Order: sequence, then C-alpha cells, then structure tokens
Amino acid sequence: MTSTGFSDYKKRCLSILNMASNPKLHQQRLGSLDAYRGITMFLLIAESALIYRALLDLFAEGSFGHSFFLQFTHHPWNGLRFWDLIQPFFMFIVGVAMPFSLNKRLAQEESRSGVTRHIIWRSLILFLFGTGLHCVYAEALVFELWNVLTQLSFTILLTYFLIRKPLSVQLAISLGLLVLTEIMYRLYDPAAPFVKGENFGSFTDLLLMGKINGGGWVAINCVPTAAHTLWGAMCGNILLSSRFRPADKIRYFVLVGLAGLMLGYGLDWTGITPVIKRISTSAFVFASGGWAILALALFFWLIDVKKVKGWTFFFIIVGMNPIFIYLFAQILGHDWLTDFVRIFNYGTLGVLGLPENILELFNAVFTLGIMWYLCYFLYQRKIFFKI
Repeated sequence: MTSTGFSDYKKRCLSILNMASNPKLHQQRLGSLDAYRGITMFLLIAESALIYRALLDLFAEGSFGHSFFLQFTHHPWNGLRFWDLIQPFFMFIVGVAMPFSLNKRLAQEESRSGVTRHIIWRSLILFLFGTGLHCVYAEALVFELWNVLTQLSFTILLTYFLIRKPLSVQLAISLGLLVLTEIMYRLYDPAAPFVKGENFGSFTDLLLMGKINGGGWVAINCVPTAAHTLWGAMCGNILLSSRFRPADKIRYFVLVGLAGLMLGYGLDWTGITPVIKRISTSAFVFASGGWAILALALFFWLIDVKKVKGWTFFFIIVGMNPIFIYLFAQILGHDWLTDFVRIFNYGTLGVLGLPENILELFNAVFTLGIMWYLCYFLYQRKIFFKI
C-alpha cells in the first residue's frame, strides 16, 4: 500500500471512529467488551484456583449438582459443555477488540509499518509464552503447540492482515478455513476422519512435534479457530460503525448467532460433522461462535444500551490485565498458590473437623480471592501489562 493509500485508509478508520453512535467509543472503551473479557478471565482463573473441581466433589455422581458443575469441565470428545466455550470466547473477544485498538493506534499518528511491527512482535511474544507454559507444565524443555496462546498468536496475525478487507471477504475467508479443515480431515481418513488420536490433526502433531496429545488436542486447531477471531473483528467493526442503530446491531448479532448454532448443532445432529472441541471441527466452531456472538449481543444490550453496569466492575478489573493474570494463574495458581493457601487454610479451619471436600472448597475460594485482589491491586495503581 502506498503512503497515499494508507493515508486514505487512516482517514476512513478515523471517520468511522468519529461517527460511532456510542460516545464511549471515542475513548476506545466499550463497557460490554470490558465486562465480557473480565467475566471470561474470571472464569479462567477460577479454574486455576481449582474451584470447579472442589464444587464438583461436593455432589454425588448423577445428582443435579454434579451434572451442573460437570459443565465446567471439557467434554471428553463428541459434545459441547459450557467450559468448551471459554477458549472460543477468549479468541472472539480478542477479535472484537482489534478494530478499537487499531483505530486508537492510528489516531495516535502511528504509521502502518509501526502497527504491523507491533502485531508481529505481539504474536511472537504470545507464541513464546504459549510454548513456555508447556515447559512449565512438563518441568522440562519441550516443544508443544497446544496452548491457547500459541493458537492466538496465529489468529491475531491472520486477522490483522484481513481486518481492512470488506466484511464479505472476511466472512468468505473464515468459512474457507472451515471448509479447508473439513477437507484435510476427510482426505486423511475418509472412512473415520474424526477418531481421537488417529485423525489429521494428530498426524500433523507427529510431524511438527513428534508426539500426540493424550487428551486429543491438536495444534492445527489454530486454522479453524481463526474464524472466531475473524468473526470477533467483524463484530467489532459493526460496533464501531454509525450505519446501524444499537438495536439493529443487536438484531444482527442475534440472527447471526442463531445461524451459527443452527449450523453447528445441525451438522452434529445430522451426522455430517460432529461437535468436537479438541480438534475444533467446523461444527464446533459454528456452534461455539454462535454462542460467542449471542453473548456479545446480550452484554451490549444490557450494559451499553440499557446501562445496567454497576455489577460489572468486579469482573472488569480482572480483564484489565488478561495475559498477565492468565500466565500467573497457569504458572502459580494451580500449584504454588493453592498449596500455599492450603497451609493456612488446613492449619486453621482443619481443627474444626470440617470434611475434606469443604476444606478444599474454602481453599479454592481463598485462592481465587487472592488472584482477584492481585488484579484489583494492579488496577488501583494503574499498572497494566501489555504486549
């Protein structure tokens, strides 16, 4: 793109920003997006605090309580539980935020090459964080690509280079990624393309890493899940646009979200393609993407249109340092912090003769409280870690 072409593009971006119907968009903040991100991150650190495991242990298998909290675990293969939506939500939210971030950088007179360098650097750092986390998990130097951050490094980069394209082009490419995924899996094994550990994704893992994941996760998930980030960016551009009233945006999101659910669950129910998160089948991407868009519509309506936002602060502060608190929870939350809290929790409450499962629940709540307060501490001092 020539300097003149980039100047014209910059003017168009700034005009969209200036014409946005919601005045808060001028400050590049959207209450619904902050709350959406904060709730997602809170749910993630709660998992690191082991709170869902503690709650699950309170109920007998087969009871309503056990069935309810089972939704906070990943489905073993073909099916969809609530917890399977958290990663798609996270990747979708990153996409929604990208047009806002881009406009902000353009408004600050940053050159296109400067923005591109920043995105490439950010993607590289996310990739290193993701692979580094696997080394922490294994307590050894390993090369594994199953972490959400490694996938996000690819989806952010792809979305950035497509974000200036028309919505129709972005949609066509996102659907093309899903078609490509279908073709790769079906060509590899036409008779049984989606068998755990014996599919195209596992084959590529053997080529890339010389190993496969025992849980069935595959690195090639970055290709179909790029649709989540792309769809997020499309929604972000719609939120920035002044062409539609807020009610029209909500109506559009609801219709598109329902269409995603119909496609995803329809592919599964008809036996064409199963809903499987661990290999991110097209049916899973459609269904989880539909839920992600519907969640955005709900938050936008409730927080930015109806102005019901007093409850959001508790969650928003967690989302203000998303990568930091995610890394902290993954590296220290699961093991060191929970064990540290257990020393004092069991040492004081243990003398009361409380059952083991109650003590573990208290331990999880205390651990989660400490991580939340860490976010609050950083927020109060306006310390925000960004890459």
